[in-house]
Amino acid sequence: MAAASTRAVTEQQPSAPPSAPIPFDLSQPPVIEGFYPSSKTKDETFKEKFIRKTKENPFVPIGCLGTAGALMYGLRAFQQGKTRQSQMLMRGRIFAQGFTVVAIIVGVFTTALKPKQ
Repeated sequence: MAAASTRAVTEQQPSAPPSAPIPFDLSQPPVIEGFYPSSKTKDETFKEKFIRKTKENPFVPIGCLGTAGALMYGLRAFQQGKTRQSQMLMRGRIFAQGFTVVAIIVGVFTTALKPKQ
C-alpha cells in the first residue's frame, strides 16, 4: 500500500507552468512609433566627431581651453607664492567655466530649435 501511495504522489507533481508570451522579439530592433532611423549610419572617428562638434559650437572648446589655461597658470602662481595673481587666475577660471556652461546650454537649445532635415 505504501508503494501505491508514493506512485500516486509522483504522478500528481505539478508540471512546469506554461511559458508566458514574450512581449517583443529580442532578435529584432524595437519598433518605435514616429521614429525612423536614418538610412546611412556612419561610424565617426574621435577626430571627425570632435571637428564636427567644434564647427557646430566653437565656444565650448574655447571655454574649455580658457578654463584649463587659467587653472594651470593659477596653480603655477600659487606654487611660486604669488597669492594675488593666483587668486585672480582662479576667479578667471570660474568665469571661463561659467562661459563654457552657458555655451553648452546655448548649443543644446539651438540644436533643439533647428528644423529636422
